[in-house]
Amino acid sequence: MLFIAAMAAIIGALGALVAAVLVHLIEGITALAYFGRLSAIGISPGQNHLGVWAALVPVAGGLIIGLFARFGSEKIRGHGIPEAMEAILIGRSRMSAKIAVLKPISSAIAIGTGGPFGAEGPIIMTGAALGSVFAQLLHLSDSERKTLLVAGAAAGMAAIFAAPMAAVLLAVELLLFEWRPSSFIPVAVAATIGAALRVPLLGAGPVFPIAPHAALPIAGLGAALVVGLVAGAASAALTGLVYACEDGFAKIPIHWMWWPAIGGIAVGLGGLIAPRALGVGYDVIRDLFAGNIIGAAAVALLAAKAVMWSVALGSGTSGGVLAPLLMMGGAIGALESSIIPGGDPGLWAVISMAAMMGGTMRSPLTAIIFLLELTHDTNLLGGLLIACAAAHGVTVLVMRRSILTEKVARRGHHVQREYSVNPLSRFRVEDVMRATVRTLPAEMRIDGIFRRLVHDDPELGRDHAWPLVADDGRLVGILTRGDMLRAFEEDHDAEPTALEAGTSVLTVAHPDELLDEAMNAMIMRSVKQLPVVGRDNPQQVIGMVDGNVIAAVWSELHDEDHLRESGRAAT
Repeated sequence: MLFIAAMAAIIGALGALVAAVLVHLIEGITALAYFGRLSAIGISPGQNHLGVWAALVPVAGGLIIGLFARFGSEKIRGHGIPEAMEAILIGRSRMSAKIAVLKPISSAIAIGTGGPFGAEGPIIMTGAALGSVFAQLLHLSDSERKTLLVAGAAAGMAAIFAAPMAAVLLAVELLLFEWRPSSFIPVAVAATIGAALRVPLLGAGPVFPIAPHAALPIAGLGAALVVGLVAGAASAALTGLVYACEDGFAKIPIHWMWWPAIGGIAVGLGGLIAPRALGVGYDVIRDLFAGNIIGAAAVALLAAKAVMWSVALGSGTSGGVLAPLLMMGGAIGALESSIIPGGDPGLWAVISMAAMMGGTMRSPLTAIIFLLELTHDTNLLGGLLIACAAAHGVTVLVMRRSILTEKVARRGHHVQREYSVNPLSRFRVEDVMRATVRTLPAEMRIDGIFRRLVHDDPELGRDHAWPLVADDGRLVGILTRGDMLRAFEEDHDAEPTALEAGTSVLTVAHPDELLDEAMNAMIMRSVKQLPVVGRDNPQQVIGMVDGNVIAAVWSELHDEDHLRESGRAAT
């Protein structure tokens, strides 16, 4: 643990450097794309004077991103956090050095040309890639490699927002899938180093300082509950809009390389209507905190940002989700302040931001601490807690997955959002089942089966159970070794058929079923194998899942924690 923590400190420093480079790169590209000058001084793209020509800038940026993804690496597409999740869950925490280079560049181009994204997702992905490559060079175990991957992600977020505690909580809630000292301590070290180096690189926090508010009274806590419920509903609607856009792009009969440019059209037009919705929008978030955006301005900002962000993200371009969620949540809070008695637009913008983030990302603890670190207003803790819990509750009830885990699920992978996870929940039956199925005729006599197993087909005799099929190939039963022994012991003179000796009361597995569910079924039925059938045709056996294979999976999972291997970094 101490060795990994020392390595995490190095990765924390690298993550902070990359975060600073990304911020300045975004500022430089923004200045060049919208103002025609080379400069790293921060300026909002909404302040440009290009007129209608500004609508073409995001299109050009989208075209460049498409080319990067097509001829560089497709993995630069997307939010950043789901890709880190996927690397951990199915990629043995292996990421390539190419991602560490291409992801920040592509994200800087996307955001610098007006993309309505945050920088946190790309820096999390980039930091994760740095940690993974570093761990691969050290020939560490899968578990240790995961820890350093997440350490890099946390360091990047801590450096971007001066929020080390929130970065650690995000790592726990969204990436580690566990709470163990061997992973928590190195990640905490990396986040602390990243936040400390932010001061000389990007300046000290808080990123969005505000005048402290008084602690909310009982009535204020009740209003926070309502704000949280509204944010939860908005989170669900926004998630649905993002994936509706993604589905829409998937139906366009052209290569996905061109999709970001098409999404750029929506961004460009939206920027003409609401210029402040372009780019990261940290200046807009500051104005929301200060209560300077209310009424019609808040409505326009919310509508434009929601549409632009959803379309652009659905197009597969490169950018983060966190800053846009803060902006949209803040706009909703500013609108709600007008109907809350004595409502302070800045106060309810802060609370709604946290609730929007906590509900959409299903990370309420991260959202609470994140807003506290961004503002240093600890008096809001009670209101933040109630609002985030309410938003989280709404999204859990109305959405199967969060905006992040839905992306992973659409790629065919299950994400179990628990601190302690049954390792077999990470696999599906289809991942381990044997597709070659050896069946027996249901009407075949036991004596004939015995002779076939011993003399004619010894390979068949190695199985513990055999699916029984009718003449037309339908699955009608199963015969186990125990069934055969009982048939011989009960009556030596009788010659029962395979179906009479076996059972027609079937326990089956499905390809998309989690492996721990199949294991539980085997335990309950005291069998070592289960036939696998499709849900659309439950009488057609398509595979067999074996208890010995499940034991082998457990062994591999044990090796992830304890086996160190030699190898080179992924390419």
